[in-house]
Amino acid sequence: MEPSQRSQVPGFEVMSVLARIDAMRAAGRDVVSLTAGEPGSGAPPAVHRAAEAVHAEQTVLNYSAALGVRPLREAIAAHCAAWYGAAVDPGRVAVTTGSSGAFLLSFLAAFDVGDRVALARPGYPAYRNILTSLGVEVVDLDCGPAERFQPTVAQLEAAHAEAPLAGLILASPANPTGTMIPREELLALAGWCREHAVQLVSDEIYHGISFGEQAVSALEVTDEAVVVSSFSKYWGMPGWRLGWAVLPEHLIDPVSRLAGNVTLCPPHGSQLAAVEAFGAESMAFAAAQVDHYAAARQQVLDRLDELGWGEVAPADGAFYVYAHLGEQLEVFGDSPTYCRELLEQAGVAVVPGTDFDPVGGHEWVRLSLAPGPQTVAQGLDRIAAFRQG
Repeated sequence: MEPSQRSQVPGFEVMSVLARIDAMRAAGRDVVSLTAGEPGSGAPPAVHRAAEAVHAEQTVLNYSAALGVRPLREAIAAHCAAWYGAAVDPGRVAVTTGSSGAFLLSFLAAFDVGDRVALARPGYPAYRNILTSLGVEVVDLDCGPAERFQPTVAQLEAAHAEAPLAGLILASPANPTGTMIPREELLALAGWCREHAVQLVSDEIYHGISFGEQAVSALEVTDEAVVVSSFSKYWGMPGWRLGWAVLPEHLIDPVSRLAGNVTLCPPHGSQLAAVEAFGAESMAFAAAQVDHYAAARQQVLDRLDELGWGEVAPADGAFYVYAHLGEQLEVFGDSPTYCRELLEQAGVAVVPGTDFDPVGGHEWVRLSLAPGPQTVAQGLDRIAAFRQG
C-alpha cells in the first residue's frame, strides 16, 4: 500500500535543525537556539493560576461545544472590540486547536479541490502545505523587497487574469519577514477580494508584537474575511494549543460542522484557563514581553555589519529577523549550508530561508528573537566570531 498523494508535502527544515540541536545538547554541546517562534516567557502567571484552579477544583473536563466554550468566545469578541473597535458577535468566534486548527477548518470550509489560492512567497510554509494536501492549487505571489514582502493588488490582478482565484492568504505581521500591511493597502486588498468574490484569510497571530505602528486587523476593514489568531505568540502559550477564527456569516455553520467531525472540540481545560489571558494582569505581562523582543531586535539591527549578512526585511512586528546572507552567500553557497556550518562550528542555530521560500530562500536566513535579548546577544557574539573564522 502506498501513502496518499495529499500526504506528500515537505517537512519543516526547522524540525531537522531542532533534532540536531537536541542531539548536540545530549552530547554535551552548548547550543544557542534562535530558531523556533516559541516565546521564552511562557503563559502569563494569571493563566497558570487559572489552570491550577481548574485542576484543584477537580473540574470535569469533557468535550466542549465544537466552537469552544461561551465565556472564551465572549472574551475573544470583547478583545476584538478593545483592540480594533470591531463589533464581533461571539457566535462568529470559533475557538480552535491552535491557529493550525483554524487554518485547516477554514480552508476546508472555504475552498474546493482545484481552487486557486494566492499567498505571498516568502511565507509560513504550513499555508502552502495544508492547501496542497487539500487539493488546492497554491498561487505564489513573488513578494520581495520591492513589495516589502507583502502582496499587491497588481499581483492579484495578474494572477486572477491567468485563471480565477478563490482565495488570498495574508499575514501581518508576517512570518518569516515581520513586515506589516498598512491600513490603506489592507483596505485595497480587502476591497479587491470583495469585488472579485475571493475569500480573504488574514493571519493575525502576531498581533500585539509590533515595533512602532500597531498592526491593522482585517476586522477593521471588512466583515467578509476569516481572521485567524492564537494564544501562542503574544500570550506565550504555544503548548496550550488554542487559537481562534472570527468567521464571516457564511462560514460559521460549515466550520462548526467540520469542527465537530474533525477535532470534536479544542482542549477544554486550556479554554477555561485562557479566559484569564484577557485580564489586565495578563495583558500587562504580555506587553512587557514585547519590550524584550524589541530590545533583541535592536541588538540584531545594530550589529548587522558584524554578522556579514546583507539586507533585512523591514521587521515591523513578530519576533523574527529575515536577512539576506550577503557576503556569506559567496562563502557558503546557500543558506542550508551556512546554517549547518554555523550550528556545527559555532553552536548557534538559525533557520534557512528555504522553509519559507522554495525559490529564493536559499539566499536568506531567519533568526528568532523569541528567546529574549540575553540569549540573542550570546548568539550574535557567536555569529560574529564565526564570520571572522
